[in-house]
Amino acid sequence: MMNEYEKFMVKKNEIMLKSVGIDFDKYETGKLAFDYEGLMRDVGYCLQDVKAIQQEVGVGNTPLLELKNITTLARKSSKTGTAARICVKDESCNPSGSFKDRRASISVYDAMKRGYKGVAAATSGNYGAAVASQANIRGLKCIIANECYDSRKVGQPEILEKGRKCESYGAEVIRLTVGPELFYAFLKVLDDTEFYNASLYSSFGVAGVETLGYEISEQCREKFGKDPVAVVITHAGGGNVTGTARGLFKADAASTSIIGASVDLSGLHMASDIAFNKKSFTTGHTGFGIPFVTNPDRSDVPRSAARPLRYLDRYVTITQGEVFWMTEILAQLEGMERGPAGNTSLAAAFAIAQEYGDDDIIVVQETEYTGAGKHLIPQLNFAKENGIGVFVGDPQDQIPGKNIVIPSHPSIVSVKDVDLAGLRNSYINNALKKVHDNKLNEIDVKFLSEETKMDKQEVLKVLVQRDIQVG
Repeated sequence: MMNEYEKFMVKKNEIMLKSVGIDFDKYETGKLAFDYEGLMRDVGYCLQDVKAIQQEVGVGNTPLLELKNITTLARKSSKTGTAARICVKDESCNPSGSFKDRRASISVYDAMKRGYKGVAAATSGNYGAAVASQANIRGLKCIIANECYDSRKVGQPEILEKGRKCESYGAEVIRLTVGPELFYAFLKVLDDTEFYNASLYSSFGVAGVETLGYEISEQCREKFGKDPVAVVITHAGGGNVTGTARGLFKADAASTSIIGASVDLSGLHMASDIAFNKKSFTTGHTGFGIPFVTNPDRSDVPRSAARPLRYLDRYVTITQGEVFWMTEILAQLEGMERGPAGNTSLAAAFAIAQEYGDDDIIVVQETEYTGAGKHLIPQLNFAKENGIGVFVGDPQDQIPGKNIVIPSHPSIVSVKDVDLAGLRNSYINNALKKVHDNKLNEIDVKFLSEETKMDKQEVLKVLVQRDIQVG
């Protein structure tokens, strides 16, 4: 017999359908394929509509700032003496202090338009504050399910800070321990309240980020007369990469490279109780970045609209110590106290800029607000309390969960490239687990090609190796 938990989880698809208002079944076109662009079109708000909705609530049109002093440091550190001009889109200027206001603004507006009394979201990050802020503006109730504790009820300073911010906007915050409790508790909230699921991974949330990519291209053309050679984007669940890339494409910035950057937390499982407080970064790390690339539909909607593998041209990692270093450098050289998540992509951009010439432009796609629990000192003190060594040296000596190494010199700040070909193969392997008769049709092959940015013939070659018939 099923226990109460199992009985409830049987209802999850019914609950999700009611709470998001999307019939995902209508997009299914093959064994693996679904109409992704159809899902995005059915948001019902074009780019101009999204801009107008965001302008009503003070979201977007954030400044593009050139970091001249950091660029100078990159050139002094460069082996060639050259480096691209580094710019940053200052998303901390949004109402709740991060780019996630863009995502929340469309979901909350849609909830209001459809007559929901409130919105709910499951998050350990800035998104909860964004949803709470937007709900406040639109006159809706808000509940945030916040994964913030290990089993000892010890919470990371950064997550606790974000929970307090949610409450400051009037949201009810349900604080939970790490693990499967989060999804179950969130489903219960949706079922009990019949609130709108303002999911990070819905098509509404991703559509809200498209304005960010579009603005980057517009502002670069106005300021520099050209598009950036690359946009570096902190990568976690994939919506940041996906939405920004789609906005750049809508601005016809086809030559701009899309580079994802994550903190390297290899070996630390994001849902592990033991590892939970062994990492100093709650998002923007490989514990999210890798799984959500290779299996995007692991999220709280049946078909995630955040599909980063479709858009990534390159994916790199940076260490925790290098991000802490960059947080301090940004404050000391540019007078900007921001972080920590946006400084993941900024630290990566510092190294990547040195691969380009002085006339090139690299844009770091976002900043975020900082606060008491997000500062360097509480973060590093918390690491020490949890047995993590903190010292100055070579970041390549860092072992996630064991130590944090602050770079001893700017010249040793570097990125490691993640094998995108390997991630594409992992995606296909995960997808094929749903195929039980070893047969696919042409629409599935086309879908896999679009999902992985692989040529159709490359996909067919992989399928042959796995004894999958196409016809």
